[in-house]
Amino acid sequence: MLSREDVLTAGNEIEDAEYGLSLTDLQFIRDIMIKEDHVSATVLLSREDDDYKQQLQKQLTARFQAAGAKDVHLRFRTLSEFERNDAARKLQERSASLETAAEQAAPVMNILDPASGVKFIAVASGKGGVGKSTVTVNLAVALARIGKKVGIVDADIYGFSVPDMMGIEERPQLVNNRIIPIERFGVKVISMGFFVEENTPVIWRGPMLGKMLRNFFNEVEWGKLDYLLLDLPPGTGDVALDVHQMIPHSKEIIVTTPHATAAFVAARAGAMAIHTEHEIIGVVENMSYYACSHCGEKDYVFGRGGGAKLAEELHTKLLAQIPLGVPDNHVAEPDYSPSVYKADSQTGLTYKEVAESIASQLEQKGPA
Repeated sequence: MLSREDVLTAGNEIEDAEYGLSLTDLQFIRDIMIKEDHVSATVLLSREDDDYKQQLQKQLTARFQAAGAKDVHLRFRTLSEFERNDAARKLQERSASLETAAEQAAPVMNILDPASGVKFIAVASGKGGVGKSTVTVNLAVALARIGKKVGIVDADIYGFSVPDMMGIEERPQLVNNRIIPIERFGVKVISMGFFVEENTPVIWRGPMLGKMLRNFFNEVEWGKLDYLLLDLPPGTGDVALDVHQMIPHSKEIIVTTPHATAAFVAARAGAMAIHTEHEIIGVVENMSYYACSHCGEKDYVFGRGGGAKLAEELHTKLLAQIPLGVPDNHVAEPDYSPSVYKADSQTGLTYKEVAESIASQLEQKGPA
């Protein structure tokens, strides 16, 4: 005997002309009544078109009769605004589902492969305390704000700080044996800080550091990225050397303060990049001056000229001079973070200019 399921299965064979989904999936066949071998139903129309209505009449009658109905009576009415919005939502959900399935079925691209198209930017310094991580975080956010797909690897295994700087409190999830990075301000982030208990020291030797770093590249589901920034530990130790060996096509930014000694030490990090044939795309001088909040007068509390001198020594350019200060953020704000400057702040605009300059420079050259 003919059942409601038989009717809906028959409707599943016919696609709606407007939305491209079956009439059954869209729930366009309603008010189904079955009495012995007689079937009646209401059919929703996405088009006010007599030819389309007659086409559906013929198709559905033929399908219902093939399923066992002898007498078919169909009523037609056009979609209401609510029903049209609901159909559009179903179409969007189906498209998203198909995209997800395609991504899962596609082979995983090795992000270290130059064919991935990812441009790697290692952010280095000669010594700690110069604001290297702050520069990394704000440059990544600035790149995301100008429309780039960006990730950060917090490669400072001993001194990880990126999650805290960005106000990240959650931990990554494991899906299909792949680590899903945390996304904040449009930037995907992975850090050693996600995998150790709070304030627990990391006591590892060089080979273990290199293995963890490789896992950050190979076992994290980065998706499509334009830029991946690496916050390197200060100095020229094992991790910095591993990065240079793993990613021979990466570029480098050197961070210093204006103090002559800091610039002198930072030159060692620059020398390492040159020695390993990594292009230095510029120097960022952090804590360049303190601007009085009342009169705007600049006070060069750490001296002057260190960044420009370093850029000259490394035959590169001075990308920016970032003032001393902290973001004007408040804990009550929904997007609070201790170290990310707002897009419309003076320092935020400076980072945007740096991001645009770097994107223009690297994208003219093509894939890294």
